[in-house]
Amino acid sequence: MDNNVLPAIDVDRLEVSYGSQQVLHGVSLSVAPGEFIAILGSSGCGKTTLLRTIAGFQKAAGGAIRLFGRDVVNVPPEKRGMAMMFQSYALWPHMTVLGNVGYGLKLRGVPKSEIHKRVASILKMLNLSGLENRKVTNLSGGQRQRVALGRALAIEPEILLLDEPLSNLDAKVRIQLRSEIKSLQARLGFTAIHVTHDREEAMTMADRIVVMDAGHIVQVGPPKDVYDRPNSPFVASFMGAENTIDLEVHSSGQDVEIRTRDGLSTPFVGQIPMGSLTAYFRDDAASLHDPDARVAGSIILPGTITQRTYPGGHYRYVVAIGDRHFTVTDDEYHALERPVGLRLPVASLHLFPSDHPQGGIHA
Repeated sequence: MDNNVLPAIDVDRLEVSYGSQQVLHGVSLSVAPGEFIAILGSSGCGKTTLLRTIAGFQKAAGGAIRLFGRDVVNVPPEKRGMAMMFQSYALWPHMTVLGNVGYGLKLRGVPKSEIHKRVASILKMLNLSGLENRKVTNLSGGQRQRVALGRALAIEPEILLLDEPLSNLDAKVRIQLRSEIKSLQARLGFTAIHVTHDREEAMTMADRIVVMDAGHIVQVGPPKDVYDRPNSPFVASFMGAENTIDLEVHSSGQDVEIRTRDGLSTPFVGQIPMGSLTAYFRDDAASLHDPDARVAGSIILPGTITQRTYPGGHYRYVVAIGDRHFTVTDDEYHALERPVGLRLPVASLHLFPSDHPQGGIHA
């Protein structure tokens, strides 16, 4: 971000408590004008509380919230100049599409003719033209959420906050709306903060991802950076690297020897940190290989195929290594109980020292 441009949103050491329970612990986040931020985290991590506090629906216990340089921490929601989309649509059921989309404009005293003109333009953008006089109770879920988006955009906000607005929709509509919201944001230029627990949604929509855990921001970065270079075991696991295996890595003459917790040993050719490590990896990082082979840059652990399924397009195998089981996809048919090697390219592993779980090593 240009140092001469004020952030659209600047959250500075924000603290929020519910009674005696502190929910946000000195959270700081700067969002550039026109940037799309996704806040990602599991239930209870504080992401929705952060969004609601930015919106003004939740009171801060400490810190500052600045919008384009103006501190709004004590300003009511309606005076913050932003709009919000909710998970539950929050539409007026007795009103038509026109009434719902134009509601914010009516409150602001916009003339009726201008309301009709602006609503017609927004409905055209959202592929809802011709539905102005239909009751929202007669719309599909996807159409209702488009109406909710239209209502938010009608007031031409500089900032749009989205509180898991797609989570109640079926998969096909959810994917369509992801694309539509992102396209509208790029076209209209508003700043957006989108709270979600859906990793794919965050990855496909955001310029930067903010990962939260227990009331703290634990990593911020472009989607590819957070996905490929998680800075902690928590982020690695949350971003899909849920498989783990403990490794002991030692020099053995000219070679490197890797031993698992179960005592399995394999030689290794290539660069890898020494010591006690925990490797986190995604299912698609693993592949089947000759158990006796040596492949530069890869760990090959001997195991046995215990299950085989065919979901379509490839086979899915469960490979037992000691008392652990790992899922692997492969195009070829392999017999059950066949000895195989679980090949793990070190470049695809997220390695963390076993005794320092917050420190990451990327080979």
